[in-house]
Amino acid sequence: MEKLKKQYLEYLEVDKNSASKTIENYNRYLSVFLKWAKISKPSQITDRLVHDFRLYLSRRTDQNGDFIGVKTKNYYIIALRNFLKFLAKQGIKSLPAERVELSKTKDRAIDFLEIDEIVELFKASQGKNLKDLRDQAILELLFASGLRVSELVGLDRNKINLKKQEFSVLGKGSKRRIVFISKETADLIKKYLNKRIDTDMALFVRHNREPSKELDLRLTARSIQRIIQNCALKAGIVKKVTPHVMRHSFATNLLQNGADIRSVQALLGHSSINTTQIYTHVTNRSLKEIYNKYHS
Repeated sequence: MEKLKKQYLEYLEVDKNSASKTIENYNRYLSVFLKWAKISKPSQITDRLVHDFRLYLSRRTDQNGDFIGVKTKNYYIIALRNFLKFLAKQGIKSLPAERVELSKTKDRAIDFLEIDEIVELFKASQGKNLKDLRDQAILELLFASGLRVSELVGLDRNKINLKKQEFSVLGKGSKRRIVFISKETADLIKKYLNKRIDTDMALFVRHNREPSKELDLRLTARSIQRIIQNCALKAGIVKKVTPHVMRHSFATNLLQNGADIRSVQALLGHSSINTTQIYTHVTNRSLKEIYNKYHS
């Protein structure tokens, strides 16, 4: 079974081009299953065994002594189900993957900023010095593009076409997508870059020390988080504002202005439409407005 697991992880790396983090996680989830199951061949994976594994997971606790959540339990089951699909593809007899179902989760609620809150956030970031200009550019770029924070911190200034107002990023699962920005955002980034005197390739850098060729000035994800939190505090926004909340706000704003869910999926870089379905709160609101308008 360990040999088959190794072959599966190699399949993910070579054939599926999965991210290293994904492979690491699948290795961990499957290792837990195999250590618990103590089986020697795939044919020993049965409905009963999967049921008992679910029971084991429901009683499993984390490092804090808390029971693991439904979402986490499903990660283990997803890894097992995909492993079973791999076995079937290799012609190895085992439990059919379609017999393994995920636990039902509650509808996921997401946090996002209304447009008036976005305006106040932008106002709070405005200032005259270079750091203020950088912070304003970061906030406006996040809202204009829907970038993940990891994608934002990885941007280099020579990779962004400010004239065309577009660039490409390598997202989750090493999937590349085109990102578009508004003219206002492009102009703001250009203004920020024109005031920079360092030679660092990163689009956004620290400005609290003298530039140095030996020093990596690139902002980290934690730094971006702090910048957003400080601006939200100045704006008087009581919600917890994170880079991902900005991403949610980007998607929500698109849908509120008439974009279809498939287009939003592409702009966010979601591989599955199911991931984009978390924004049904917006489409539901639109349906209510249509009902109120046309039904009397």
